[in-house]
Amino acid sequence: MPQPNMQQLLKQAQKMQEEMLAAQESLKDEVVEASAGGGMVTVKVTGDLVIKSIEIDREAVDPEDVELLQDMVLAAVNEALRSAQELASAKLGGIAGGLGGLGLPGM
Repeated sequence: MPQPNMQQLLKQAQKMQEEMLAAQESLKDEVVEASAGGGMVTVKVTGDLVIKSIEIDREAVDPEDVELLQDMVLAAVNEALRSAQELASAKLGGIAGGLGGLGLPGM
């Protein structure tokens, strides 16, 4: 089996690292949105998992049922974080998938 060209491997690894850093940086500018309670609670999260805003419709504020509002906020936050993680995985996964082309076993 021919030995991989180490200089070529290092160049490819460096290029992938630069692409990964650029993709991670761009995730800060992408925003996903999720809502719960039929739009009563809306959460916006960046691709690097920073919550940018939580909006609560006045109709969702019922002093007699605070638990329902808490559940809607929790559901919207969790869905927004899941969506942001999917976005990050999609962006970064394509770059990391290039490791298999380096000819390194186990990657």
